[in-house]
Amino acid sequence: MAAVGSVDIELELIGWLQSRLGTDAVVRDELDNHLLEQLPTVQVEVVGGDDDGVRLDRALVDINVYAATRAAAIALATTVHGLLLEQLRGSATPAAVFGSVRAVARPAVRPYENTALRRVGATYQIHSHPVS
Repeated sequence: MAAVGSVDIELELIGWLQSRLGTDAVVRDELDNHLLEQLPTVQVEVVGGDDDGVRLDRALVDINVYAATRAAAIALATTVHGLLLEQLRGSATPAAVFGSVRAVARPAVRPYENTALRRVGATYQIHSHPVS
């Protein structure tokens, strides 16, 4: 049996989201100096959470969407929000099973120092455990 915390939630969510968004967006964990050339981008980052000490991981995950316009960033963040709340719950990847998914902070415009793009972000609590 795999231990709690053995699933890389960022990696699993990046693959899961990329498969649903296709070529419409880049999904990744870290940003680089080429962000303006790779819009829209969806950034997935675990920012905390807890676990039950046995198998259940309750990750807090920030999802930030970067796009050329505010409208485009809001639209993509809304799409990601729907995917997470409507399709992630009860799904599985080869490494993880996803349970409860809830928005801790719904998508909202977040400041970003580069005025050539816009950022919309949300925070989710995602329960998961390793595949048995």
